[in-house]
Amino acid sequence: MSQEHAIEAAAFRRLLSHLDQRKDVQNIDLMNLAGFCRNCLANWYAEAAAEEGVALSRDEARERIYGMPYDEWKARYQTEATPEQLAALQAGR
Repeated sequence: MSQEHAIEAAAFRRLLSHLDQRKDVQNIDLMNLAGFCRNCLANWYAEAAAEEGVALSRDEARERIYGMPYDEWKARYQTEATPEQLAALQAGR
């Protein structure tokens, strides 16, 4: 692995760690503020794996990003979106 790729990988691991520490931040908040969320990261992760010839399901990619099965994360940490969050999401589209 090149030094550049090692640095990118370290930064990505730090991002995942940060998101893991901030389970209070909902995906809809990330989408409204940054235009991407944990699910986007999982999709990008699976696409990168495919580009490298690695078969990775959507569920496997989500588990890597969320640190647990997606359904478990949703049950533990996902809250109902507020009308304000939904309005902001619609306005941003």
